[in-house]
Amino acid sequence: MLFATLEHILTHISFSTISIVIMIHLITLLVRELRGLRDSSEKGMIITFFSITGFLVSRWVSSGHFPLSNLYESLIFLSWALYILHTIPKIHNSKNDLSTITTPSTILTQGFATSGLLTEMHQSTILVPALQSQWLMMHVSMMLLSYATLLCGSLLSAALLIIRFRKNFDFFFKKKKNVLSKIFFFSEIEYLYAKRSALKSTSFLAFQNYYKYQLTERLDSWSYRVISLGFTLLTIGILCGAVWANEAWGSYWNWDPKETWAFITWTIFAIYLHSRTNPNWKGTNSALVASIGFLIIWICYFGINLLGIGLHSYGSFTLPSK
Repeated sequence: MLFATLEHILTHISFSTISIVIMIHLITLLVRELRGLRDSSEKGMIITFFSITGFLVSRWVSSGHFPLSNLYESLIFLSWALYILHTIPKIHNSKNDLSTITTPSTILTQGFATSGLLTEMHQSTILVPALQSQWLMMHVSMMLLSYATLLCGSLLSAALLIIRFRKNFDFFFKKKKNVLSKIFFFSEIEYLYAKRSALKSTSFLAFQNYYKYQLTERLDSWSYRVISLGFTLLTIGILCGAVWANEAWGSYWNWDPKETWAFITWTIFAIYLHSRTNPNWKGTNSALVASIGFLIIWICYFGINLLGIGLHSYGSFTLPSK
């Protein structure tokens, strides 16, 4: 009972804090002079991180196993992984703007876990025999870390496409005022780089598109680095899963729906990385492949869970039995 109350408190503290952080981002987007609010948003992200970490530790102690046994726990862990991605670039550059991707991704993920799932799905359950293995932590954590990393890299590629073809998007979505761009603060990224470029170059007004070129090149570089890391983690996760599958089911690969879509995800991003070796495919073409990968990841993670079939059905939306 004590652990359940603690988990409930920590979850709502983290969700409330990250909601405030989003509001701060929106304010700084609309009123750009209020720079002091950015420090407040970073403090909010730190509070969110420790709250999520506390929840995971509490669930781990109370259940006796690493908290990755159901969809709710995996979503909370995914939020935690997104914060790690939010923090890493700031070790070298405190003004890194990857937060414009990771912050809204964190609140959407945790918001769905907290409010989008039934309360019954929040409860910790006894592990099924197939999950009672030391490979649970290695395989599932690697897969979720890879999902978080690849999602961020794919969103950076999507931002590149939106900025590069903004005129076309404005034509088709002028009545909606580019909702996708506002949700993930792509316009904020563009503004920040425009301002930096203007300060660095006195001839900025004569070359109005220079900052746009600089920004897209930077996004392309970010996307490549993040996706390369995510691809490595995904490969490790799949290999660990194959070894675990051999121990649990007697076969390294069973073409289970989850396994099949994990392989499709791996193939898409392998194509992306291979396309980067061709100078003609860098930029827009490779970003398009990464954007497709964004959809494939969600199909692999959520789409298969909706079906609730296959050897990985224990990670589905099915309610725990009473």
